[in-house]
Formats: sequence, C-alpha cells, structure tokens
Amino acid sequence: MSIQKSIEAKLTAALKPERLAVVNESHLHAGHHHSGSGHHGVFDGTGETHFRIRVVAAEFAGMGRLARHRRVNELLADEIAAGLHALAIEPSAPGEPVKW
Repeated sequence: MSIQKSIEAKLTAALKPERLAVVNESHLHAGHHHSGSGHHGVFDGTGETHFRIRVVAAEFAGMGRLARHRRVNELLADEIAAGLHALAIEPSAPGEPVKW
C-alpha cells in the first residue's frame, strides 16, 4: 500500500472526517537539501515524502491547534518512522472556515 493510501485509511478510520484531502507535495521539494533522521543530500522530488493533510473532523472541536497536530502525528507515527519527511497539517472542526 502506498504511503498516501495508508495515511488516508488511518485518518478515515480514526477521525471519521467530514472532509479529507491528502496531497502528495513531494515534487514541490525537488532540489531541497535534507539532513537529519537518516536523510542526507539533495531530494529529487520523487516518491512519497512530503504531504499536505487537510482534514475536517468533529474530534477536533474544542481542541487547540497544537493538540490537533499532535493527534494527526500520533496516528501517522508508523509512516513518519518509515521515512515520511514532512507533513503540512491543516486540521479543522466542522463549521470552522477552511481555505480549501
């Protein structure tokens, strides 16, 4: 299973979102230098290493921004450990304004 499909499946099962968009942005990072966590050198923009996650879920109601980010990161701990390099997380509760 692709990392994107795994992310989608885990977030859907755990959060039961009203809306979910998992966008692979790896190609936008071609030529960037990576270091740390076993990643070194220049990134070529291929694969599944950078994602933007846009999610609207009732679970986020009453949660602060940091708690929402922590929740998503906890759910995706296995993917992060397996080489997912960067997540841009846009979590919202139902009824909150979103940019997408």
